[in-house]
Amino acid sequence: MAAFEYQKWGVQRAAKQPLLDFLVEGLKAAGCVILYVSDAATAPFLITFETPLGERHGVLVYAFFSNSKLTKNRPDDEHRFQIKYGSDTSTVLPIEQDPSRLLTTLFVGIDTERGILVGADPVLHHQTPMFISLEFKRQHVDSILSKGWHAWERESRRRDSEPVEVLVGVAQHRLLDFIRFERLSLGLDPGHRQLLAEQFLGSPVLAETGSHALTEELGLDPREVLDLIQGASRLKMAVRGWVAEHHLEHYLQSIPGVEDCRRLDEEGRPDIELRFRHSRPILIECKNVLRDRAADGSARVDFQRTRASKNDPCSRYYRPDDFQVLAACLHAVTERWEYRFIPTLALPSHARCEGRIQNNLRVSASWYENPADAFELVTAPA
Repeated sequence: MAAFEYQKWGVQRAAKQPLLDFLVEGLKAAGCVILYVSDAATAPFLITFETPLGERHGVLVYAFFSNSKLTKNRPDDEHRFQIKYGSDTSTVLPIEQDPSRLLTTLFVGIDTERGILVGADPVLHHQTPMFISLEFKRQHVDSILSKGWHAWERESRRRDSEPVEVLVGVAQHRLLDFIRFERLSLGLDPGHRQLLAEQFLGSPVLAETGSHALTEELGLDPREVLDLIQGASRLKMAVRGWVAEHHLEHYLQSIPGVEDCRRLDEEGRPDIELRFRHSRPILIECKNVLRDRAADGSARVDFQRTRASKNDPCSRYYRPDDFQVLAACLHAVTERWEYRFIPTLALPSHARCEGRIQNNLRVSASWYENPADAFELVTAPA
């Protein structure tokens, strides 16, 4: 804790105090004992507390006011919160994480009038530009108010250039559950972030027995889960992402004709390499689908990197020769570890970025259930 340094911003104490009070009151409503609260004149807020079970924890909260004020040229049913510290519109905001994981980072908009909080993925928003707004609809606010907990896929005005994002809204009295959710969801892809959020809606006690429920969901015993995480050099990556690759590797090893199948543990490389019937190496990228299906019932893949280089916005999107086969893990939709496969050369081209693959994909009937069908296509003579 003492070694964790994060950037602080001076803010107006009187203006931000209601946000800090909302958080403290929410924790108290859950039976927590407050141990420390930072000054409201400094952002982000730091709060440490003891849960009703005697667990000591803390949160680092990037909090902003959420409202539904009518705005010119914007929909009447829109709610939003603006990301703003200071007055420099060119500044980006680092959403920082405690490397010791003693603190959980929250990135939220708070509607003090309605008594609700809407949280965005803090990992996705690291280095987010200042003065942008995150918008959501009145229907989502109504769901939060009626159920106390609601998760949804955010509609974006720039869907073609932004990764898909899942927002989670909670009533004030469920703040402790939301903190536990963010602890478990750190680094998850959008589909599994939404799946986990929906499980919290139906079973708030999941957080208390999270390790047991999670091992059941993953289809592995606790020792296998720990060995899987310990053996990965990218230790802080999303657990479910690694489990998807783990199940995929073992499944592919069972396919007749597959040889030398191994998972690659290298940053920036595809996930799996194999040979098929003595072929040259075939590289496979595994992507988790989103939780919500398309209108036609097909699963959806947000097929892009989280970040692009400043000099090349198109670097966010993949090239067909980055790997040969895309494997879509359907777990976020079906809650089973099953996959569909397609050669990257069969994927549609991006409309604006030449030589890149479209980022909004549908897992249609043209995708193969048997990976051998995809492997035969990529190894066939030209």
